[in-house]
Amino acid sequence: SANNFLMQTQADIINAPVNRPECVETTAMGAAYLAGLAVGYWESLDHIKSQWGVDTEFTPKAAEEDVNTLKEGWADAIRRTLTNK
Repeated sequence: SANNFLMQTQADIINAPVNRPECVETTAMGAAYLAGLAVGYWESLDHIKSQWGVDTEFTPKAAEEDVNTLKEGWADAIRRTLTNK
């Protein structure tokens, strides 16, 4: 995603680095890579892997207490949604 807030939030919630690739259109690129591999344009999966690059790495920054509050709020919203069928 090109959305910095979303990428940082994901890194904070999973407590792990999240890498945004140089090309954020990964679905289209994946299809193109597979098609190119099928017709011999790409030599191998390793050749395709060498084309991938990181634009930005988002590292966890939020306090554990804040992350827990967000997760509890999310769980509560899911519970309320499921009980209001």
